[in-house]
Amino acid sequence: MSSEGAESNQSRRPKNTAFRQQRLPAWQPILTAKSVLPIFIVIGVIFIPLGVVLVITSNNIVEVEIDYTDCTPVPGSSLLPTCKDMLKVDPKSSCRCDLQFEVPRDMTGPVVIYYGLTNFYQNHRRYVKSRDDDQLAGMARSLLELSDDCAPFKGINGTAILPCGAIANSLFNDSFTIFYSSNSVKVNWTKTNIAWDTDKSVKFKNPPDDYFNRTVKPPNWDVTVNKLDPEGLDNEDLIVWMRTAALPSFRKLYRRVTHEGVFKDNLPKGNYTLEVQYNYPTYLFAGRKRVYITNLSWMGGKNPFLGGAYLLVGSVSIVLFFVFLIVHMKFGTKQEALLGHPRY
Repeated sequence: MSSEGAESNQSRRPKNTAFRQQRLPAWQPILTAKSVLPIFIVIGVIFIPLGVVLVITSNNIVEVEIDYTDCTPVPGSSLLPTCKDMLKVDPKSSCRCDLQFEVPRDMTGPVVIYYGLTNFYQNHRRYVKSRDDDQLAGMARSLLELSDDCAPFKGINGTAILPCGAIANSLFNDSFTIFYSSNSVKVNWTKTNIAWDTDKSVKFKNPPDDYFNRTVKPPNWDVTVNKLDPEGLDNEDLIVWMRTAALPSFRKLYRRVTHEGVFKDNLPKGNYTLEVQYNYPTYLFAGRKRVYITNLSWMGGKNPFLGGAYLLVGSVSIVLFFVFLIVHMKFGTKQEALLGHPRY
């Protein structure tokens, strides 16, 4: 019995290797003043100038924000005080409102237009999953073949919905027109190059033509997908909307301004009129709707937080450098003073 027990214990013993017996060579850094202080000063010297550059660049970007949630309908179009109230009475109705706004200084191109929503949780788990990627990629999927995640927007009366799912059904459908008020010149823009290239080339493709005739539109849409402008699943407004946002308050790229004529070099400062075709109801989720007009720089859009973060980290690093330097110079060779033990 003793020999069997010894063999059993020996069989469970790890092999005598450097890895199993934890004898691999290791490096454990010893943090001293000479090794730590240069790190703090280097971080400060790099981060502070970079933060200044980012703050200056962000401040040079012009951004105009317009909240049109409670805009007033154009005279004679509605008896209700706001377009929001009009959609509460009749969700299928359409309302038009005009808003005046000012661009405080010239917006050097490129200039882009965003729309924004608040309190809209595109990051909800069931909402994010509510789509069929094979259908969006151009596969002619029947009702039975569609993903169950699309329910309850999977089919109507035995016919598949194209595109199916809650994301597509809630497609943002407000439209905008901007006029330069000094001479009522319309600001032209392009609908292309607003979606990710990978989405356009890989994830979204049109199915065979006969598949459009064998499907129906989502319940909240006014037209079928092949009647969109441009038509089909490769419509960039649809593609942009289908890329769900991570936070409940978000903005999505709407248009890129075409720099020609009066707007060749920039969007000149002055008064403008925003004409809104108000179709998208927000009372269902107690949200707000906004339009953002901004120019872009090498760092993207306006982002004061990034520069401020670099300045904060750099400043803290410089402060810590001087604090630890003073502590080291005063107590670095006096261990008993720090540790309170003369024989340590």
